[in-house]
Parts: sequence; structure tokens; C-alpha cells
Amino acid sequence: MKKNLCLIKFPLFAILLPAIGGLLSFQTERSLSSPRNMNKPASDYSYEILGKWMTIQAKVMSTTIASFNGPFIRVFSYSGIAAYEAIRPGIPKKSSNYIPLEYFNGLGEIPTIDPGVKYHWPSSLNAALSFINHAMFFSTSTENKHAMDSLELTLKTLFYKDADSVTIERSEAFGIKIGRLIFNWSETDGYRFASNPYQPPSGRGKWIPTPPNFAKPVIPYWGKLRTIVKGSIDNTQPPAPPDYSEEPGSVFYKMVQEVYDVDQKMTEEQKEIALFWKDINPGFTAPGHWLNIMQQVFQKKNARLDQAAFAYALSGMALNDAWISCWKTRYDYNVLRPVTYIRNVMGHREWLPFIPTPPHPEYTAGFAAMAGAIAESLTTVFGDQVSITDHTYDDFGMKPRTYGSLLAIAKEAADSKFYGGIHYKLSVDVGLAQGRKVAQNIESILFQKKKSAHP
Repeated sequence: MKKNLCLIKFPLFAILLPAIGGLLSFQTERSLSSPRNMNKPASDYSYEILGKWMTIQAKVMSTTIASFNGPFIRVFSYSGIAAYEAIRPGIPKKSSNYIPLEYFNGLGEIPTIDPGVKYHWPSSLNAALSFINHAMFFSTSTENKHAMDSLELTLKTLFYKDADSVTIERSEAFGIKIGRLIFNWSETDGYRFASNPYQPPSGRGKWIPTPPNFAKPVIPYWGKLRTIVKGSIDNTQPPAPPDYSEEPGSVFYKMVQEVYDVDQKMTEEQKEIALFWKDINPGFTAPGHWLNIMQQVFQKKNARLDQAAFAYALSGMALNDAWISCWKTRYDYNVLRPVTYIRNVMGHREWLPFIPTPPHPEYTAGFAAMAGAIAESLTTVFGDQVSITDHTYDDFGMKPRTYGSLLAIAKEAADSKFYGGIHYKLSVDVGLAQGRKVAQNIESILFQKKKSAHP
């Protein structure tokens, strides 16, 4: 695969510039008040510096043309690790927000700070995220690059209220080392080979290109990528789907009939859910939507910088590895999409789902795996009882949606693809469990905890 897999084309990025305009009045809690706070831990700073970079990242994703969420997932995941590593020296090992280094799969030696001198963790994080976003969005437009540069400079200007120039430059140098290390590591995960030539298997019940575009299967070897955490996808492959059958009354036939019946009798609520989580590209991508949700959780919980970076990194690890696990399942079974069966077997020759069918096999649902992985990780950090109102699509004229828990968000996000007609209900349910299991594996590996599976 060519190096430009992640980024194909970026339209003008003028929408980002207003988002930066309000930064000059931005103040982090307690962190920018006096030089005495220079030696404070990362927990002394607000999450908001990280939040500004997450906002920029989501908006860059939203202007990228791609037919697949994998590139955006990689940016989300590796940026989270870069952010965390940039402030790791400011997090005590006894902290619940500390991630042991040895479990990163093939990362190698992490740069260390100079003992006995001052560091300013927001400066380190700012430099690390600037480096990795420029590197991973390497083919972006001039407007995009200017927006990222403007954010970095605006934040740096604010930091001079809190730190001297020597400390800021030292901290930035450390952050750049971290950003470069994480980016170089990301380049070795195998993504370049994920689009190698592939001939999908033929036969009854196997995937074939779907209308209206009948595109070739996307990224068939993504399931072979190196995971971020070694062992994270062990025991996460689900049972085989029901045996293919065209007999009315068979398990498979009933599974497809369920999709068709919901489509024919969709409620307004189901339509709203399908559209709210459509997350088309260009527009708010699925990883970008979750970046926005995470910020809303951070705000609700008044997260400190260490906790927010920890949640970002943990969610990114789970998301990245759950996507790999899901993609392996998809190309192991190569199950046909509902639209193929409904047209060719049930005889509804002109039927199309409520939302477009993506160009890859059906089982399991990747969007569900993504939702399960992130929600499980955020639950680990903040607990499940986080009531939020998601305002991601306010500017698009959609009503905000309110949830009583993180797992409720994940379930609705997963079910949206069943309502949209592109996944069987079984695939959604199994994909959701698959993503959660990967996240649980990671927690067990990183923290040597045994976490029982949720119902």
C-alpha cells in the first residue's frame, strides 16, 4: 500500500479557522496562573488543551475523502498514545491514570526527560500532537496546515504566562521526540499492505459488490495489522454466523427478513437514529464523532489533563485493535450484505437500504465494534453512569440526543446500522460484544486485572 492510504484529498479548510479564534481567551484551570505551578503534575492542568487538538483533528477528518474509517482510526489511536506519552513523566506511577510501558506492541524505548530540570506538560503535549497530526495528515491542504500551526502557536503564546521560554522549548523538544517516535512506530503496523491484491471467494452466501456503485472490497488485509497491545484480540473472534440458506423459515432467511421488515416500518425515532449515526464522509466521520463525544464526557467530568490523556490513549488502543479484530472476522467469513439477499433471493429487485452500504463484507459490524471498544474504555475511566447530551450535529440541523450512560450510547450507535439496513441485527450485537471484549482484554493486560464480561 502506498503511504497516502490515510489521506486522499482535502477540500478547503476554512471551517477550522473560526474554531481557533476563541483560543486567545482560553485559560486552563490553575495551570496558567503563576510560574510556581511549573513542577506540578499533569493532573494540575485542565483537559482543555488536549480538547483543542481533538477538535482540530475531528475537523481535519471531516474534510478527508475516504471510503473507509481505518485511516481515521489510526490517527485517533496513535495521537492518543502520543498525547499520553508526552505527559507521562508528569503522572505518578501509583496513579490510576498510569499505563505501564512494556505492553505496547513493538514500540521500543521511550525518550526520557532530563532529571532535575523543569518541564511544562501542556507544552510537551502541544508539540507532540502538532508533530503527529502534521505527519499523519501529511498530504493535507495549505489551509489545514495553517490551522494546525495556528493552534500550536496560539497555545504556545498562552503558555508564556505560565513558563519561561527555556522551559517551554525544553518541553517542546521532548514532545517532538515523542511525536516522532509514535509516528515512526505507526508506520510499521502493516497498513501499507492492507490493500494488496485480493480475490474474494465465490459461492452461496458470499459477499459480492453492492449497489449502487458495486465497488471492489475495501482494505481486505486490515485484519492482519499489528495490534497496539499484544494479546488484545486473543479470544475475540466470534462464532460463525448462521449457515447460509435461502429457505423461508431458516435462521438465515429470518435474519435477513428482520432487516427488510424494519425498513418497511421504520419509526421516526429509528430514522433519526440512523441519520444521527450515519457519520458519512466527507462530514463528521465515525472516529470524529467519538472524539466529540469524548470531549463532552471530559467536560461533564471536569477531567484533568492526565485523566483525559489516559482516556484518549486507552480508547484509541481499544478502537484500533477492535477494528483489526472485526476486520479479520469479516474477511474470514465474507458474508453477503442484506441488500444482496433482499434483491436476489427475496425478489425485491429495486430495494436499497436507508443508508448506503459500504464496500466490504458484512459480519461483524465494524461500527458496533468501534462503539463497544470506546464506550467500554471510557467506562473504565469514568464509570458508566455518565449522562450526556450529544450536540455533534447541532450545526447540521439535527436534534441533540441524550443518553443516560456510555454503554447506552454505544448500543444506539451500533443499532443505527441495523435500522439503516446495512447490517443484520446479529452482526450488530456480536460486533458490539467483540469491541467490548477487546477493550476488556486491554484493561486486563495493562493493569493485570480480571474484568468479567458485561451482559
